[in-house]
This record gives sequence, C-alpha cells and structure tokens, in this order.
Amino acid sequence: MNKLGVGIIGCGNISAAYLRLGPLFKALEMRAVADVNMDAARARADEFGVRATSVEDLLASRDIDVVVNLTIPDAHFMVTKAILEAGKHAYSEKPLVLSLAEGEQLRGLADGRGLRVGSAPDTFLGGAHQLARARIDEGLIGDVVAGTCHVMSHGMEHWHPNPDFFFLPGAGPVLDVGPYYITNLIQLIGPVKRVASLTSSATSTRTISTEGPRKGEVIPVKTPTNIHALLDFENGATITLSASWDVWAHRHANMELYGREGSLFVPDPNFFGGTVEHAGRDGKIAPLPEWDHPFGVANQEHPAGARANYRTAGLADMAQAIVEERPHRCSLELAIHAVDVMTSILKSGETGTFVELMTSCERPAALSPDAARKLMG
Repeated sequence: MNKLGVGIIGCGNISAAYLRLGPLFKALEMRAVADVNMDAARARADEFGVRATSVEDLLASRDIDVVVNLTIPDAHFMVTKAILEAGKHAYSEKPLVLSLAEGEQLRGLADGRGLRVGSAPDTFLGGAHQLARARIDEGLIGDVVAGTCHVMSHGMEHWHPNPDFFFLPGAGPVLDVGPYYITNLIQLIGPVKRVASLTSSATSTRTISTEGPRKGEVIPVKTPTNIHALLDFENGATITLSASWDVWAHRHANMELYGREGSLFVPDPNFFGGTVEHAGRDGKIAPLPEWDHPFGVANQEHPAGARANYRTAGLADMAQAIVEERPHRCSLELAIHAVDVMTSILKSGETGTFVELMTSCERPAALSPDAARKLMG
C-alpha cells in the first residue's frame, strides 16, 4: 500500500504522541515538522528522525500529502484553512474550529478542491468504545433512552507548564475535554437535536502550581469552567453532561447509558481502552467479555497503570480512506456537529434557553477488530 507523507504544524506536547504512534499504521509516513518556533521544530525533528521546516516550506513540500494541525485551538481554523489552500489534506486536533461559520468555510474549501478534512478525537475508535458500540448495535440494552457523563477535575494549572489557553475562550472543559465525550456519544447513539445548560466559574483567576519558571503566576479565567448540560438526541435519548474544572474530588462514573433492556457502563472516552460493564433487567453489573480489538491492548505505562494509546488511528483511517476512496470515520461532518453541540452548550449557558442544533451527521462507521487490524502496519 502506498504511504501518504505526513507533516505536522505545531511541535508542542501532543506532537510527540503523533510522531511516536504514527509509525504503527501502514498508510502513514511521518516526514516533517514545522513550528513558528524553529528551535521547537528542530528539537522534535531530532527526537524522531524527521526534517524540520518552516510552516511555509512544509505547506509547499511536494512529499507531504496530509498536514496535521497541532496548534492552539484559537489558531486551528486559520492553520487548517492554509493547509487546504496549499492543496493538502488536513487533520486537526480537537476542536476542529470554534464556530459553525469557520467549519462551513473549511467545508467549502475542502469540497471545492477535492480534499479531506479530519479531526480528533479518535479515542472513540478504541477497543472499549467499539465494544460498547457493537453491543448497542446488537441490541444488548435495547434502545438507549437516557444516560450520564461526568468529566470533572480541578483544571490544568496543576500539571501543564503553560496552561493559559485552557482558561480562555475557545477552551474550557467543554471545548477542551468535551470533544471526547460528545464525539463518543454521537458514535454510540447518534446526533444531537438540542441542548440546554447552566455555566459558571468558581474563580476569576488561577495560580500555576506546576514546577517551573512560571510557578506561582496568576492567570485569568475568561471562559466558563463549570458546565452542566442536557443533551436531547435525535433518537429521543436524553443525556446529562457535567464538565467542570472546579471539582477537587467526586465519585461519578465517566459514562453510563440506560436502555430499555439494561445499562452499559463505558470507560473514560479520553482513552482508547478500559473495561465495559453491563447490567440487564436483573440489575447485576458485570464486565462484558473481552474481545480481541487491537486498539484495546495496553501499550503504554502510566502512573495509574498500563493503558492503550493509539492516537493517530483517526489520521491513519483518513489516509487509508483516501487511498480506498471511502468515507473516513473522524470526518468533517462529525467534527462540525460536535462543535455545534459544544458551542450551543456555551450559548445556552449565556442565554438561559434551549438551543436547537443547526447541524446533524451520520454516525461514523463502526471499527471492528478486523478493520482496525487492517489499519496497522
């Protein structure tokens, strides 16, 4: 199979994951990195054996077919737009854009030039979440009628050396970590029809506590950090989503889905693996039998234990879809709908009213164990 040449714009923390994991997939060849800070680009290039270029040179490079946008969220639209204007396929970290208008501009550019746009998150392609998808599709819990999602902590200033952008418009818990949960809900049960929410912030500033030169520095909070939302899905399911960086501790599960015939307990959508549990009408909760999905196999050590991490799976699926001339799973339509959900949640918090969604999308195709294996080298 011909490999597509991949270039990366943005050499921050997440770029290491893409460069480390990209070689797992047969459709990808990581070739170049670029950053407005050439020292950062050269450091990443030296670390992973690729070349460092300026952003302009990368966009002009004839051996680069797909460019991955790993810049800060506020720059995602302009950088992805430049990628498409350079005639390259684009794949962006989440969120794809910060408004529907920006998403529609990218759709017009991509359609007009015959190019693909993909977007993280791709964790919903993980073994655990595809197991949940398969069992829902088989009718294990019947029609999903309700559910809960909780993604809560006390923010990023405790671990990130430069957490400023997390607390500015375009980030916050809904736009930063919300994509993992909302995208997984869409792939499990379908698109959202309308939303309502309450939003607030516990404090107007945060103090960086990460060891380093900025420890003790006070940064502003200019976006809601505590959001409680109701999601009304097109299929009639109603889901409660709590996303907060104002919580020191809690006992809520990551994701629970309640069907007419039982309940499904889904692990953290921020990760590829984990244990999926099920209860039928008898109410007895037990793990689902494991299956041999390659994106559920632990491959990295973490302080909390070994985890499955196959970031770039969505990029690899898009690259292979380009070659095979089929739809890719981390699609522009899916990403735009997720942005619609997230921005509508924030709008509802501002207005105090239900907000009707302006977009819809198809559920992405399921990724079976065999289909996942075909992506790998």
